[in-house]
Amino acid sequence: MATPATAAAPSVSGNWLTEGGKAIVQVAPCGAALCGRIVRIVKPDPGKPLNDANNPDKALRSRPILGIAILSGFTPGSDRWKGQIYDPQSGRTYRSELSREGNMLKVKGCFGPFCRTQEWSKAN
Repeated sequence: MATPATAAAPSVSGNWLTEGGKAIVQVAPCGAALCGRIVRIVKPDPGKPLNDANNPDKALRSRPILGIAILSGFTPGSDRWKGQIYDPQSGRTYRSELSREGNMLKVKGCFGPFCRTQEWSKAN
């Protein structure tokens, strides 16, 4: 008797335009996992710093947002990727899941039982 093949999480590698078109995040392998780095700031927030000013580590507060890794440690599950997402606006790191639906990437961030999902679109 044959056993059904288990579905693997679809690839999420590539460049993604964040919700609201603010930045492009490049998702690519880093070690045994996937990571995502801000490779372009499309729409800077007026009056907000362009550095990681809210990082809880004071030594990292002067680093620029451009180039910062916001997705880390993502490994595949049966239908989604699980890892962590860093929000430079709050300086917090959240448990996260990534799932791909065509040219959309659903990015879910959770703090305790509370979750929020954004939809990022495929960037050229």
